Amino acid sequence: MARAFIGFGGNIGDTRQLITDAIVCLAQRCELQILNKSCFYQSAPVEAVGGDYINAVIEIETQLSPYGLLHICQAIEQEFGRERPYANAPRTLDLDILSFEGVSQTDTELTLPHPRIIERSFVLLPLLEIAPDFFLPNWGELKAYLPKVAHQSIEKLSCRNCGCTEKDAYQQAAH
Repeated sequence: MARAFIGFGGNIGDTRQLITDAIVCLAQRCELQILNKSCFYQSAPVEAVGGDYINAVIEIETQLSPYGLLHICQAIEQEFGRERPYANAPRTLDLDILSFEGVSQTDTELTLPHPRIIERSFVLLPLLEIAPDFFLPNWGELKAYLPKVAHQSIEKLSCRNCGCTEKDAYQQAAH
């Protein structure tokens, strides 16, 4: 079993519900087990147009290969109406494999860890919420990158079942 982290995002429709439903779809797969889920975060688009995004990150254990997990994620995106008319277009649902234990690769279909993991507050904050000491070879501790994304507009949303409240997400993730 390998540990992996998946980022979720979207800005079309009831994104909180779409992300919740997509996580349920993943949880029903016998090849993986969900270990942890972040709260939801609302963020302004980065290098994209459209309304604010809702984002979250989950941690899983899986028997799948990275490509097997990628194909499941892509199938869920399609099931939820994901279209790709142009780069960074608004979307109903986006699933990104952020990291996959023991795998470092650069490929046209799948690059691991995700190449922009350290450039996006909407990835770093939910990831560090559930894995505060997250470390990647060649990059080190991810919390060291928080100051570089501090200018990006993001807000942690209160959510049911996780006990979080609307706090300064940077402060919480940095500790």
